[in-house]
Amino acid sequence: MVRVKSRYLLCEITVSERSQLLQLDDRAVATAVRAAVARTHGDYGAAQCVIGFSVKYLNAHTGIVFLRFPKRCYRLLWSALPFITCIETRGHKIPCVLNCLHVGGTIRTCQKFLIKYNTQQLRQMLPKCKNDEEKQQVRKAILTCCLPGSNRKETEEDFESEDDEEE
Repeated sequence: MVRVKSRYLLCEITVSERSQLLQLDDRAVATAVRAAVARTHGDYGAAQCVIGFSVKYLNAHTGIVFLRFPKRCYRLLWSALPFITCIETRGHKIPCVLNCLHVGGTIRTCQKFLIKYNTQQLRQMLPKCKNDEEKQQVRKAILTCCLPGSNRKETEEDFESEDDEEE
């Protein structure tokens, strides 16, 4: 039996109102992606991406999506993402933009990238905190960023050295 190689695309759905993210479901995202590929690449692109394409993960709170598709057509799908301007779900059209964050060969590599990305976003939030309570909450969130089963966690010493560099 021949194994079909896949690629995983890590995307972030950006909407004007965060409450609209909660209305999204994986079927609506898959339909929007398939329609965008069909519009941009015609019947050839639609046929290439139909087999083996799926939405593996959708977090409606953060807007993070994992798309799985065959390796042979990942460039078709990737090039069609900028043409997705809205996702229709439950009779509502939600205006949105899909930002491609990472393309990986496994879900695990995408997860590792997502942890680094989230940590980076939290570190950018740290100087913008208004009081010590907010800083402690952001630091606590950074400390909890790790893959299950991995032994690398950030420590308090990492923050102390960064605070020294900022001053």
